[in-house]
Amino acid sequence: MKQHRLKDTDLSVSDFCYGVMHLGTHVHGDEVFKLYARFREAGGNFFDTAHIYADWLHQGAGVSETSLGACLRHFGDREKVVVLTKGGLPACGDFYPRPDDCLTPQVIASDISDSLQRLQIDRLDIFMLHRDDRRHPVGEIMETLNAEIARGRTRYLGASNWSTARLVAANAYAASKGLQGFVIRSPQWNLGQQNHPPVLPNGEYDHAIVPLSEDDVAWHRQHQFPVMPWTPTAYGYFAGSDSTNARSFDNPVSRERRERARELAQKLGCTPSQIALAYLRSFDFPVFPILGTMNLEHLSDSLDAARLSLSPEQRDWLRTGECARLA
Repeated sequence: MKQHRLKDTDLSVSDFCYGVMHLGTHVHGDEVFKLYARFREAGGNFFDTAHIYADWLHQGAGVSETSLGACLRHFGDREKVVVLTKGGLPACGDFYPRPDDCLTPQVIASDISDSLQRLQIDRLDIFMLHRDDRRHPVGEIMETLNAEIARGRTRYLGASNWSTARLVAANAYAASKGLQGFVIRSPQWNLGQQNHPPVLPNGEYDHAIVPLSEDDVAWHRQHQFPVMPWTPTAYGYFAGSDSTNARSFDNPVSRERRERARELAQKLGCTPSQIALAYLRSFDFPVFPILGTMNLEHLSDSLDAARLSLSPEQRDWLRTGECARLA
């Protein structure tokens, strides 16, 4: 993988980000180190975790972050990687009790303190808000986050599941006050078309999810604003997964796109999942898909997608079935 400088930062990140939500719960012991090493050997240096990850599992609270921290210490390469964690998430059932108002300075500070302790590092490279809360003006939120930068506890800021309008307003406020704005966004985005919002661990639909729309894509293209899409292969839908989450993408539109992905994969000598990843990376603005697999073989398959380069015609054909010329 190649590395790319994130706009308005001094961070260079790899083509793919490794999402380690299930590190330490779905895999244990040496398997944790093997996955980390495989990603690093392929040139990966960008890691994504969150304060809430694995809290829904028995004894899972904080395990994702502590496992990533264990890898950093085991391999001694903290200064060579970019660590992103997320916080500021509302309550999610009994397993994640939270104040209703979760973007206050107190909650944000507590989340960052927990994450730093679990990771056993002094400072985050990027702290990302997991959700927005429109009850708070964007100026108030940016003041809260910049206070953490001033304390030396994070270097940069990101937004997950924020609308473009709110992100633009937040960054405009930050610029007007000489503060740091968001440098990256993490929406749900993939080649599929979802039937309904993702299902939370407590069985409810997560209506706070903000997927990337066509208008959002146009904005990112215009402003060259970086994106790190989660669920880039639609929970394995393009690989043929029949999991509950993958089935949430199963509909006539997604089936047609999956069939075209299979057709193009056969033509290019790769896998449909690699096509789904290459589709996201074919857009003309910075895109860093989050790989979330805990399977070494599947991780290697995904990493090999870094070698693929789709033409705009191939990209458009995958989505619509139409293009002026299929290269």
